[in-house]
Amino acid sequence: MSGSNVNYMKKVVEQLRYEASIHRVKVSQAATDLQQFCVQNENQDPLLTGVSSSTNPFRPQKVCSFL
Repeated sequence: MSGSNVNYMKKVVEQLRYEASIHRVKVSQAATDLQQFCVQNENQDPLLTGVSSSTNPFRPQKVCSFL
């Protein structure tokens, strides 16, 4: 083996060890947590509750015209 190949393999092993050490959560648990978060915060979600016209920064600007 050449020196560069050994260095490459060391980096691969280091990366694999790092990935193996990451704490993982089951998809079912993550989905349950996400659902609970959404239910707890649904009253603050403007996509569900709407935005009042007084606080909406994207409302159409009122035009002032003089006759």
